[in-house]
Amino acid sequence: MDIEDFMLTCPSKKFLGVECLGCGAQRAIVLVFEGKFSEAFHMYPAVYTLLLFFLTLGLSFIDKKRKYTNVLLGLIVINLIIAIVSYIYKHF
Repeated sequence: MDIEDFMLTCPSKKFLGVECLGCGAQRAIVLVFEGKFSEAFHMYPAVYTLLLFFLTLGLSFIDKKRKYTNVLLGLIVINLIIAIVSYIYKHF
């Protein structure tokens, strides 16, 4: 068995034939954990800010004394910008 056997398929790509903004994120995260950093960035350019977002989100659940709202919102905006720009670049 391989990790790719457990990856979810994109409903947008499966039913509509169109990639969504998140297509490639799962494979990119697997590539990061395999140490293939350049390939991960080429697969999904927002992978590093996405991982930073999830790390900060996890930290916000552990550290209740600090507020991470502004940092999380900033990371969401950055991720959306990177995802939209890379999607436009990939398809047009």
